[in-house]
Amino acid sequence: MTIEAARRWGSHLDSVVVYEQGAVCRRLARGVVPPDGRVRVTGLPRSLDPASLRARIPDARGVRVSEARVEVEAEPLDTAAAGGLREEVERLRDEHAAARGRRDHQLSLIEEIGSLGPVPPPRLPEDARRRTPVDAWLELAGFVDERLTRLHARLVELEDALRGTEHELGIAVDRLARASTDVPPAHVETTVSALLTFDVTGTGDPDTEVGLELEYGVPGAVWAPAYRLTYRQGESSGRLVLRASVAQRTGEDWTDVSLGLATADLRRGTGLPKLRSVRIGRSQPAPAPAGWREPPAGLADLFTGYDTAPRRPAPAAGPAAPSLPPPVPPSLPAPQGYGGPPASLAAAGGAGGASPERFGRHVPAPAPAARARKAEPHRPGGRPSGAPAPAAPGGAPPPPSAPPAPPTGPPQPSGAELDYSALVLCGPDEQGGRRGRLFPGAPSDPVATGHRHRAESVAVLPLPGHAVRPRESAGSFDHRFDTAARTDIPSDGTWHTVTIGEISLGTQTEYLCTPSVEQTVYSSLILSNSSDQALLAGPVEVTVDDDFLLTAALPTLAPGGVRQVGLGPVEGIQVVRRTNLHESTSGLRNSTTVLDHRVHVELANRLAGPVTVEVRERVPVTSDPDVRIEERADWTRPEGGSVQDPPAAGTRIWRVDLPAGGTTELDGGYEIRIPAGRAVAGGNRRS
Repeated sequence: MTIEAARRWGSHLDSVVVYEQGAVCRRLARGVVPPDGRVRVTGLPRSLDPASLRARIPDARGVRVSEARVEVEAEPLDTAAAGGLREEVERLRDEHAAARGRRDHQLSLIEEIGSLGPVPPPRLPEDARRRTPVDAWLELAGFVDERLTRLHARLVELEDALRGTEHELGIAVDRLARASTDVPPAHVETTVSALLTFDVTGTGDPDTEVGLELEYGVPGAVWAPAYRLTYRQGESSGRLVLRASVAQRTGEDWTDVSLGLATADLRRGTGLPKLRSVRIGRSQPAPAPAGWREPPAGLADLFTGYDTAPRRPAPAAGPAAPSLPPPVPPSLPAPQGYGGPPASLAAAGGAGGASPERFGRHVPAPAPAARARKAEPHRPGGRPSGAPAPAAPGGAPPPPSAPPAPPTGPPQPSGAELDYSALVLCGPDEQGGRRGRLFPGAPSDPVATGHRHRAESVAVLPLPGHAVRPRESAGSFDHRFDTAARTDIPSDGTWHTVTIGEISLGTQTEYLCTPSVEQTVYSSLILSNSSDQALLAGPVEVTVDDDFLLTAALPTLAPGGVRQVGLGPVEGIQVVRRTNLHESTSGLRNSTTVLDHRVHVELANRLAGPVTVEVRERVPVTSDPDVRIEERADWTRPEGGSVQDPPAAGTRIWRVDLPAGGTTELDGGYEIRIPAGRAVAGGNRRS
């Protein structure tokens, strides 16, 4: 089909859904269906997956899409229409090469002048010694010095110009590398289009304009969630803005599109497993696979006219040889190829005729197609069972061997042979009994493969700080987020931030300190998600009272969940801890050692508002019935502890309310009573 044989419809990208890796794009087009029902929709990217192309008519009124396939057209590119960045890089490369050549020529001149020196004339043995005139030496030295001074000054100018050209070339190359990939190559413009065939039923009006939706998958798109949290001190809620960092190198710019972000994996298999029955009793033959049929008899006769047709002689260095038909390979029984539907096996061929006369060594004639084994299965890429081995490279026939017994039972085609979308009809030039038969493996397009490999390079793009892959934080569930407004994302392979929406979160600020480990008060924010929107792990920019505080890592927050986010140390609250240990004995004959531990904690609030501080201490625990621990403090046991980590055994807490500028002192302690002949592991003298 020529390009003019199908009417062209323009299309525009309407929406994109980015998955863990890759994206699904949806294009819209409108037009009137031509009488022949064939339409070419242009504007598709070069990196698309041809197997993912889908087409439908949303408002189907007697018109439906019966066929859709991808076609690629290439034509020379007008240099005047090429990208400005590429032309700038080529121009600067030429200037850089010219500047380097001038610098190298100047260096050669300096080396040539520097090598100048006095050369005495040859002297015969009988000649007397002559004096060298000093003026000539000095004149030559002055000439060399003057020339080298001018040449070195010029060399400095040339090196400065070369460095400037190198700098401009580096900037231009970097801009070209960062530019969008939605530009044609240097010399060839490639157009990817979808060739569609429409069927108009009796109820449809062929002159009515219809709308078309094209959907296809592309690699080279990734995303990661990000957030911005704003709240005020003392308030119980905050405003969380959902954002996402998106990078794509699909080969087309996403301009004014509705963007969706999903955590699902496009490459995950969705096929259902097959549970086969278990039979007890007499063996039964396996049923023939559905959709498989034997090739028709006489398939080899379709190519008789093609074989007898005169061929163009191949160019040779020696004298021209008479035009001869190609040699016939050794006799092979016609394999039972993968037939499929009879219509898919139609091949062009002339009428049968007399066998051509052969010159040279005798070659056995091909076996008639009627003698082919009917129950012999065929495996693509290899020779059929029972067929003799192919001839040796030198042309000698293989040694005779007894043919193995033909396999019995129904054919057993593989799963690749039953995949009709991946089968290719071999042409008349195929050898080894392949022509006219269907074989798995569509012809690969190296150019399209290169485009897809370049697009997939964004999968290894370094993530922003605190960012997490959405598939890792989503767990066993899949989520989807849709942007509230249309957005633009160029195909440059760098991160771009888009806004998804805004939700309200419950916030509560807590101040915690563990002075026995570190005498510093830390602030943490308790977030509660009361919405129906799941929040994935990612960086969150925290703004308190209109002042940016820090960027923290937000953990995954499910709907209705509560998590804690650390905000770092608080310099406005000071804490000091002192301990005292007194060892004594008690009991009859001093049989018990008493270790009295005293803990003193001082807190001072230098903030502008009141705070509630949780002070954590620890009390030793024991499983020895002879060791007793008695506490003497007003601390309490934690009720569940942190929202993320369970409390450790022996944890005790104080909760203290401090007004602005207020101070407080906390006293606590415990006694450890152990038998006098024993000691605490690590020594009794410990704080």
